[in-house]
Amino acid sequence: MNESTNGMAAGAVAKDRSIGWILLGVTLPLYILDQWTKFWTIGRFSEPDRSSNPFATADPPVTVIEGYFYFTRVHNQGVAFGFGNGSDWAPVVFLIVPLVALGLITLGLKKDFFVGTWGKVSVGLLLAGIFGNLTDRLIQGSLLSHMEGAPLWERLKAGYVVDFIDITIPLVNYRWPCFNIADSCICVAAALMFFTGLKADLQKAGK
Repeated sequence: MNESTNGMAAGAVAKDRSIGWILLGVTLPLYILDQWTKFWTIGRFSEPDRSSNPFATADPPVTVIEGYFYFTRVHNQGVAFGFGNGSDWAPVVFLIVPLVALGLITLGLKKDFFVGTWGKVSVGLLLAGIFGNLTDRLIQGSLLSHMEGAPLWERLKAGYVVDFIDITIPLVNYRWPCFNIADSCICVAAALMFFTGLKADLQKAGK
């Protein structure tokens, strides 16, 4: 009985350590990179003109690869493809959604939902993405020039996610909606969770 208890305790400690290393080795560096690139963006490009286009800067983009890859400044109060931009409900809803997601991730960790090393890496990526975009929604509204001196709630309502990566997909010539590093982390995490889950299911089926 004691050996069984000791084994369970050792397993729990090992799991906590692995999550700690993922947080330090994956989440923290990517979160810092995400925030650095966003503050570079708002420092490099002027604020959008509220009277003409309140969500995108009028400044010319920075060219990385002519015709395919640029840096720009876009304000996104909603989610992918700008859904919810300019609405009264989006800033409130998308402040709550990340908190719910963090609760689900915590539950998933307790239930060993994230399988293997890559499953835990996906957690690190998810957390980097969630914290990165949540930080934007909490502070970026307060940094807008027209929000100076406004009540806290109004500044939170003006919060937005900084998108700056503007790419056009070759061959199909499709201009993908602007995104950021936090978005990329979430997408890669979703792909990792899908493939690690699929691998686990195939292994179970093969037994």
